[in-house]
Amino acid sequence: MTNEKAVAEKLLQIQAIRLNLESPFTWASGWKSPIYCDNRKVLSFPYIRDFIKSEICNLVFEQFPEADMMAGVATAGIAWGAMAADQLKLPFIYVRPKPKEHGLGNQIEGYYEPGQKVIVIEDLISTGKSSLQVVDVLKQAGLNVVGMVSIFTYGFPVAKQAFEQAEVPYRSLTNYETLISLAIEKRIVTAEQEDILLKWKEDPANWKGVL
Repeated sequence: MTNEKAVAEKLLQIQAIRLNLESPFTWASGWKSPIYCDNRKVLSFPYIRDFIKSEICNLVFEQFPEADMMAGVATAGIAWGAMAADQLKLPFIYVRPKPKEHGLGNQIEGYYEPGQKVIVIEDLISTGKSSLQVVDVLKQAGLNVVGMVSIFTYGFPVAKQAFEQAEVPYRSLTNYETLISLAIEKRIVTAEQEDILLKWKEDPANWKGVL
């Protein structure tokens, strides 16, 4: 099984995940957030990169042994999917946010055949919307999506509901609850701040920051 605490600790160690309640981050969606996750940063740290890659492979091997192909979500999931596919000796493809505007106009890059069982690799799951759009593209191409694996998930109820409705199992190497528990243990945040962080997760769209 994945060591959720060890993964969270390494993400904190290199500040791939940052916590800041006093000066919240603003996401692309406009949401205010006391946390920001940038797993692209992991690629710059060889030993941690290797650890995360191995954890992805272990999770795929344990939870989705039927997968015979891996698909990375552009752009952040491409490197992780390619590295994991190389270690597991599986074919690899990746999915663009939209079809290419020149050349062959591909949205799915790489060779595949309808009916292949694909595991999708993401770096981060928030609401699940963009991740499930990739699943739709793969399904429309005739591929059988058996599940999705990410490095980190916030565990929002809206994401859980979306994946259940889409009937797509997903697993993550680590998650928000594990991260906050570790931050408390390491005294990065106080018990009072823990309450604020947990309340944010309940309704992130309407969180206005620390008053």
